[in-house]
Amino acid sequence: ALKTSKENERFINLQLQLSHASESQPHTPNQNMRFINLAPLALASPAMAFSSSSTMTSIPSFIPTTTTTSRRTKTTSTSLSMTLTLYGSMGSRSPLVNWAANELDLPLTMGDLSENPHPFGQMPCLADDDGDCVVFESGAILNYLQSKADEKGIHGNARSAEVASWISWANASLDPICFLETPEGKVYDTGLKSPNRRIEKLDEILSDTTYLVPGGFSLADVAVSSYLLYVIQFFPNVEFHSRWPNVVRYMKDCAGRDGYGKAFGSNTQGFCLAKLEEMEKSGGGEKEKKLFGMF
Repeated sequence: ALKTSKENERFINLQLQLSHASESQPHTPNQNMRFINLAPLALASPAMAFSSSSTMTSIPSFIPTTTTTSRRTKTTSTSLSMTLTLYGSMGSRSPLVNWAANELDLPLTMGDLSENPHPFGQMPCLADDDGDCVVFESGAILNYLQSKADEKGIHGNARSAEVASWISWANASLDPICFLETPEGKVYDTGLKSPNRRIEKLDEILSDTTYLVPGGFSLADVAVSSYLLYVIQFFPNVEFHSRWPNVVRYMKDCAGRDGYGKAFGSNTQGFCLAKLEEMEKSGGGEKEKKLFGMF
């Protein structure tokens, strides 16, 4: 159940450090958030609700308990000998790294944040080979995980190159569309409320294929769909099915994967699937016309 509006607003402001804040600033208790107050939008999302015993510093109900009970718990297993340690939290882009590891069946251990080796103290950060190799920035980490999968013979070089291209596109082109920033670098809205040529092209591409790279689901889809799914969590009133129905179908396919649910939590997964189902049924329709009629 939701608590008072003041508590909700404080909680939402804390959680809205998701994605941007974690990689742009060191993680400290008094970290300034890059997101401005979006509480009126976010409160419409059941994924943002408090559990009955939540407080400002407690674990929100949508965080999966498997990632919070122990910082040193392995999330998966494999016969390949390696040590991959992820330094991150649910309030950063770290879950998309967990998702990638789940999909590739790579072992991943959550590290103690007080030992985070990131040169700027930010998240996420990945350490391999007992800290001898440190990789930061979510896109770089996904590419590194892809290289580990290549060592296992999961993909060939040509496919991995395509995956790397989409990962770069997600960070360089899709991110600025999904999250509009003020000159001070604070996110205030999403560009998915308005027509966009790049998203139109993405929708066109997805009209002929289930996933972005031939051969099935890949880390290209982890990178691209993560940004899109973040948008509907923090801007739950956004509607774009009438513009980009193939993108909505794609988001739903990605959010429905077991790896996504394990990384982001069943409540967040359920919320995203329900929201996308709602979009498909309504088709954007009259609600979208009213939303954009003022512009």
